[in-house]
Amino acid sequence: MVPTTSLVSFSPFFHSSTHPSLPLAATTHRAVLRNVLKKHKRLSVQLQWSNLVNVLTALEDYIPYLFALDAGLGGKQVNGEEIDITLLKEIDLEWRTALMATIPGREPLRIKGKGLDYEICFVLSTLAYVSTLLAQSQLRALYASVTPTAEQRTAIITRATKYLLQAHSIHAFLVTRAEETPVSSSAIETTSAAQGALAQLVLAEATLLAVLKDDPYPALVARDRNKNDDEWKFKAPEIPKVRAHLFARLCLAAAEHAAIAEAMLKVSASDSTARVDDHLIKYINDIRRTSKAKAYRLFGIDAELGGETGEGIAWLSCGKKELGFSDMQEDGSRMKGLAKLKKGWSEQREDRKIEKGGQWGSDGGRFEEARIIEMLDKKWNKINDTASNLKDILSLPAMLTRSVDEHANNSIMRRYARKSAFWSGHPYDKALRTTCSGRGHTAENSDSSEEEGQLSKSDVPGSFPGRSIGTSGEESYY
Repeated sequence: MVPTTSLVSFSPFFHSSTHPSLPLAATTHRAVLRNVLKKHKRLSVQLQWSNLVNVLTALEDYIPYLFALDAGLGGKQVNGEEIDITLLKEIDLEWRTALMATIPGREPLRIKGKGLDYEICFVLSTLAYVSTLLAQSQLRALYASVTPTAEQRTAIITRATKYLLQAHSIHAFLVTRAEETPVSSSAIETTSAAQGALAQLVLAEATLLAVLKDDPYPALVARDRNKNDDEWKFKAPEIPKVRAHLFARLCLAAAEHAAIAEAMLKVSASDSTARVDDHLIKYINDIRRTSKAKAYRLFGIDAELGGETGEGIAWLSCGKKELGFSDMQEDGSRMKGLAKLKKGWSEQREDRKIEKGGQWGSDGGRFEEARIIEMLDKKWNKINDTASNLKDILSLPAMLTRSVDEHANNSIMRRYARKSAFWSGHPYDKALRTTCSGRGHTAENSDSSEEEGQLSKSDVPGSFPGRSIGTSGEESYY
């Protein structure tokens, strides 16, 4: 979900002697962003995927002006140029939270906050959410009606990883900013613990994508799910023994990141009066369990490649148990049948979401990993049905080696900190130095249904001649 905000004008709160038009220009771009977010929320799920680029463009157009105001208030220079901003009075803003639990069937609450730091926190959080959704939209191509080639699959995963690393960098930047300048608000997004949890969650997802790029088994499951794929004669996938062991350690690192994210979210909830959305906590827990199960499966592949098929089957049993689909005999035959029926319904529901282009992936890849484990378990049991050298399942997790982290924190927020409305050659460079000839937006906070449609792309009050205030249909990269 992408947050939305109320309408506000910066002109009554900020004044600039060096760039008088800056508050008005920031108000104009914020109004465009608000309008784009409102329209995005009212689109169907299928149309929201294609509209994400428009939201990203509106965010990138507004952020330089927001940082210019922040730099002026802090007495900082932008590209060697002095910006003088005077705070006339404290600004009040409202944003709809995306992390707090709400009553089913109702929209998330609008939470008030004071100061420009509150605005920066929510705008950058929205940018991180959009980057994460863009990564998910890229991964949808892996389950298209036409199965992608190996080269196309690698390119898709690379682009998705790039978006996730961008989101991680933004959340990490907000952690540092929240520790330096705490925001006075009850919103969970403004706490350093919540931003740290989101940074760890995104890093866990990016680490799993590093494994997905060279793991052939998810592609096999996707091909089996695709009804239009009639290429049933294919070579069995092979994973070199060293790489299988390395991938398993990467999955353990992803599980550690997810566990840290879950713990930090609980800390943020204890520091705030609000309650974190249960769906988010469940998703993080599913990511952690899927990462561990994937590591167990890869350790099993490593053992099977070394000729220890019995040990490989035992690792697969550990994976099933971690996913909650254990085949232990003490579960009882009746309960086992009910659990299998429930699991089949859940898998079919996920398949329908993929076919219809809906919000799939809410299980953190849990059912997909269960399909892979079942496929390997069936294959290896045919080979090893007479052997009895199965290792003790409970003793295997104690043999785990250290994890390996794939991604370092490559911050991209320095780009937004350097980029402002005053770099050389910017079309607003001269316009912002002139005095304002018109009035800025003045509107009281009202309900979203009453505010819809007040602003349009072609006619935005306060816009400059020769500049089209709209969204671009081209995809933008950082």
